[in-house]
Amino acid sequence: MKMKCRDFTQFILEYQAGELSAETRLAFEQHLRKCRNCDHYLHGYELTVLLEKAAFAAPPDDHLVPAEVPEELVQAILAAQRRETTGS
Repeated sequence: MKMKCRDFTQFILEYQAGELSAETRLAFEQHLRKCRNCDHYLHGYELTVLLEKAAFAAPPDDHLVPAEVPEELVQAILAAQRRETTGS
């Protein structure tokens, strides 16, 4: 199997999840070694995913909340965010 750049982008999610067949994974990795643009694209994609996860996982910075905002409001917002995350 020979992979082209347009094929490459269709397999990124499965590659990251380890769900590609052995043949497709080999073609994907061979393409990565030969194509600098796709290699850069994959690294940019991975960095974007990591930054997105970090942004949503980071605890809120208390110093970003103005002092005049009541603590009860802050706690209510944080509780609402937790409910959205857990689906409760």
